[in-house]
Amino acid sequence: MRLFAYLGGFLYNYNMKIAIISDIHDNLANLKIFLRWAKKANMEKIICCGDVTNSETIDFLAKSFGGEIILVQGNMEVYDDSILSNYLSVNYLGRYGALEVDGIIVGVCHEPEYIPKVMERNKAVKIIFYGHTHKPWIENKNKINLVNPGTLGGVFQKASFAFWDTKTGQLELKLLELIK
Repeated sequence: MRLFAYLGGFLYNYNMKIAIISDIHDNLANLKIFLRWAKKANMEKIICCGDVTNSETIDFLAKSFGGEIILVQGNMEVYDDSILSNYLSVNYLGRYGALEVDGIIVGVCHEPEYIPKVMERNKAVKIIFYGHTHKPWIENKNKINLVNPGTLGGVFQKASFAFWDTKTGQLELKLLELIK
């Protein structure tokens, strides 16, 4: 599966490779495959749209990835979010939030029901990454790219994630089975 979306020319002066994941649901085997790909592809940042599920999976992710991890809370988490302060690489946004990536305001949430709240709080948002449905999807609504990376855990769908190259503006969905 290869789906592309291109953002306007305002990204050309920047160069960061970001992987977007969601709904790991403690599938460490898939997480290990993904992390090998992320290292090989020189990913600098991971945006995780929730449902990591337990503290052991967070610990593995934080200790195995060398860059920053942006994380929001999913609806299936069983960890105490106070543990996240143990990891300098984890930037925890709570249920939803926004951040600036290479000059672009990016929203992150788990459930799609939070998308309007992200947009309301951050009028300049250009991209919103979300999870929960496990269905990989990219669409543009009212000049905002809505991106669901699917489920890295492979629950009810094939395992998938998304990739964003801020230099070219390319957003791409990837199936985990095709990168092994």
